Amino acid sequence: MGFFIRLIILAFIVYLFYLGIKYLTNPKRKLDDAYERGQYYFYDDVKNVRKNFFISYKGALFEGEKYLGTTEDAFEVVSIFVWVKDEAKLQGFTKEDFLFLEKEIKMNYPDAQINWKNPIENLMM
Repeated sequence: MGFFIRLIILAFIVYLFYLGIKYLTNPKRKLDDAYERGQYYFYDDVKNVRKNFFISYKGALFEGEKYLGTTEDAFEVVSIFVWVKDEAKLQGFTKEDFLFLEKEIKMNYPDAQINWKNPIENLMM
């Protein structure tokens, strides 16, 4: 009986350790942490076109919607629409900030045309 209880306690400790590692390596948690600190973080599942990506940058949270299309060689993401979650957080952003974000998006999706939704679209024209 004592051996069985020790085995259950050991299994519970291993399970707690597993949950801790899983929590620390969760990219969604890293995005939330970067957003709170006002840092840059790009959260995306590149292999899943249906999932939107998120970018935390200078205290603002951006969301991007990907659309699959054809290129000369293959099916790739050809169009991306990006918008900010809270427009009030855009205060202090410059055109160079959005060009930096475009460059970062293009690193993952080189064939994509990036379209910004209002009010960013007006600045980028």
